This record gives sequence, C-alpha cells and structure tokens, in this order.
Amino acid sequence: MGRMPAVPPEALLITVAPTGAETAKADCPQLPTTLEELVATARECESAGAAMIHVHVRDADHRPTLDLGLLTETVDALHESTDLVVQLSTGGSVHDPLDKRLKVLDARPDSCSLTMGTTNFGDDVFANPWPFVCELYQLSQERGIVPEFELFDLGQAHALTRLIDRFGLPYGGRVHCDFVMGVPGGMPGTADALVAGVATLPPEVTSWSATGIGRSTLPVALAALSKGGHLRVGMEDVLTISRGVPVENNAQLVERVVGLGALAQRRPMTTTEARDLLGLTPAQQARRGSTDG
Repeated sequence: MGRMPAVPPEALLITVAPTGAETAKADCPQLPTTLEELVATARECESAGAAMIHVHVRDADHRPTLDLGLLTETVDALHESTDLVVQLSTGGSVHDPLDKRLKVLDARPDSCSLTMGTTNFGDDVFANPWPFVCELYQLSQERGIVPEFELFDLGQAHALTRLIDRFGLPYGGRVHCDFVMGVPGGMPGTADALVAGVATLPPEVTSWSATGIGRSTLPVALAALSKGGHLRVGMEDVLTISRGVPVENNAQLVERVVGLGALAQRRPMTTTEARDLLGLTPAQQARRGSTDG
C-alpha cells in the first residue's frame, strides 16, 4: 500500500450513494431525486455516520441528467448544508456521451468517480474507453479534484497500475479505490472476488472501499470489513433491507453498516478524517478555492 494517511485504523469511511441513475422514481417513490430530498438525505446520512456522498442528479421529471447547472447547484447545496465530502458521478447513466461526462468536473466537487474500464451492465454497456479514462484522470489532476477509482472487474484493478505509471499520483497524493461488485457483467459480489481484487491493487493505493450490488451487499460488506477496507452503501446499489422488505431511506442502510462496523471494532470516520484519507487537507482545499475564483 502507498503512503498511508494519519487516520486511525479503526476509522471506517462510509460513503452513501443515495440515488443512482438506474431506478425510476415511479418504481421507488422513497428514492431521493429532488434537490430538497437529496439534501435531507445527506443530512440524515451524515448524522447516521456517513462521511462522503456519491451523487447522481435527476431533472424535474426525475430522469438522470448531467446538466451542469443542476450539478453545480447540487454540489453547492450539499456543501452549504453538510460537511460531507461531495463526490459527483462521472458515469452518469449508461446512455450519457463521453464529452458530457468530462464536463461534470466543471461543477467543482471535492471528488469524482473514475471508472477504470468498460463493463457490461446488464443488457447495456457502460463505456469507459482507455483514452477517456486518461483524459478524465488528467482533468481531475488539473482541477484539483480527488478521483475515486471505480473497479468493476479484476482487469480494471490492473489498469490502475498503467494509469498511475503513466500519469503519476492523483491530486492530493492519495489513491482511493472502490470495488463495485455484483453488477451483472462485472465481478461477482463474493469474498473470493474481493480478496483477488485487493491482491491486484497497485502498491500506490492508500485506501479502498467496496460496494455490493443487490443481494451481495451484506457478503461484500462483511468481506470488506474483514480485509480492513471501507464501505459504500445506498439506494443506488440496493433497494431491500432484507429479502422482500423495501429500504425506507438511505440512513437505514448507513445505520446497518455502522452496526456491522461496531462488531468489527470499527467506528464511523469523521468528515475531517475522510478529507485526510483522500488528501483533501484544509490547505489544499483553500488553494483549490483560490484557483477556482
């Protein structure tokens, strides 16, 4: 692993992914799709133990959008209402063009997702060609935005080595990854797959989290805790709290992994610790703010 940040090993980074781009509001009325719902969800999840929020934005008709005005308004509202690290998805939906996905960084989030390769996503294709990955990475370095490298398959963990070898470390000097597991077409949501993925990470990696889609959410969470990793949860990834029982809200999912973490003698990471983990120190944030204006 790379140079480790000065965050206690018992601190557990919990990221909440409250909305996503796949679930329709009509099918899941409790999904937070308006700005007011998203801000309220963010506050509840911060109180429950989350330190970072992974954001997809919806339009007035509750459809996924990469509208820069809405993205910027959302980032600003979350910064004003919470102390969460705000991470925007650069994936959008599987139908969004690559050029619009690059412009997501214009909304000036703290962090952005950066998926390390193309993945079959159910019946669709989540396109992340290598030239796009390289362009997005360099843009994040230029803008002072910390990437979270999303890994849907083992080859994408290996590709991260290529990226760092070619372009150096991310802004902030830390390398944080998230294994997205259980997607139909990606790596399975199993302990064995997670162990293989962690073993494939380049030595520069300083922290990693894992996300289990659907029924794999608990196996992946337990495996990640046993390997010393961090967790992402939320209604983007799972809509039931147990078999046949719908999730009522995102805070419910955060609270569940806070409980799992306590069993593993891990406690929720503070937002200040999360910034340190990711290389978003106050001095760097201030410098970034001065260059943004």
